[in-house]
Amino acid sequence: MKKKVFVAVSGGVDSAVAAHMLKNEGHEVTGVFIRVWQPAFLACNQDEEEQAAKRVAASLGIPFRHLDLAQEYKRSVVDEMVEEYKAGRTPNPDVLCNSTIKFGSFLDYALAEGADKIATGHHARIREEGGISKLLRGIDRGKDQVYFLWKLTQKELRHTLMPIGEMTKQEVRSYARQHGIPSAHKPDSQGLCFMGDVNMRSFLENFIETKPGHVLDEQGKVIGSHDGAELVTLGQRGGFTITDKDAQGLVHYVVAKDIPKNTITISTEQLETKEATDMLELRQLNQLIPLKESADYSCEIRYHAKPIACTLKSFDSKNARILLDEKVVMAPGQSLVLYDDDVCVGGGIVV
Repeated sequence: MKKKVFVAVSGGVDSAVAAHMLKNEGHEVTGVFIRVWQPAFLACNQDEEEQAAKRVAASLGIPFRHLDLAQEYKRSVVDEMVEEYKAGRTPNPDVLCNSTIKFGSFLDYALAEGADKIATGHHARIREEGGISKLLRGIDRGKDQVYFLWKLTQKELRHTLMPIGEMTKQEVRSYARQHGIPSAHKPDSQGLCFMGDVNMRSFLENFIETKPGHVLDEQGKVIGSHDGAELVTLGQRGGFTITDKDAQGLVHYVVAKDIPKNTITISTEQLETKEATDMLELRQLNQLIPLKESADYSCEIRYHAKPIACTLKSFDSKNARILLDEKVVMAPGQSLVLYDDDVCVGGGIVV
């Protein structure tokens, strides 16, 4: 059935191919470039990206729109991310961006403008089964993006198309070349959602008022200094100064940090050796499909990490306890995503 579809076109090859495929299927397609907030201290390439998106729309012969979501992006992604780092947690900005911008404000805009569906160039699949919309991994495991989509709900899935989820990246580029799509050879974007390649430490220094603090060894002795505990990630190697002569010359890893006291603790043993656990507590639990207590699932603890077998020990509407088959290290604030084979059933934020 012919649908009115608003496609989020970025200027890249994935969204361009998605738009082309939908038009070929007979849908009424409109390309929409989403404009977001960008800080003055970063080189802005949004003008260039928008022009690339316009070229794609022109080559496909579809209408083009510009959607300014700068305020929403600043509030829902950047400000939220900064607050999480201030609290000593490590958030995933792409998860925030997908839930609040692409499948939040953009979806709301599209529906208000009369669209039946939105479409994106995500490497993921949506399948309708028994009245339930299921989110599945993309066929190309090297490009699969479901990890960043665990916050979606049935409403968003019902109104979304992801046409390239059944294709490998190689097939996407081949399709683009065959159909003369301008972005066929355009490199994939990297880094913070919509912002390209961003050094997170440098980015955060513009928003968090940090101050030097003490570096401690595992006995609590001061052996050095750092520039701000909020800028340090658990498990990182270096990024601090060791002044104690006995500790100099050794490789150290961050194994703990205390935001109120502005201290970090380091060790010559990696965090995986010292702080690994097989029991994780989750908050902000989201169920794409109703979960079952004591059921066995698999999980990913970071993007493209090896799936780990796990058991859902207990949960309520917002929280869960997950027992993993192996010990892992996760910083508070990171996403854990649950799967039943290729189907994403939900996820949460590690406490």
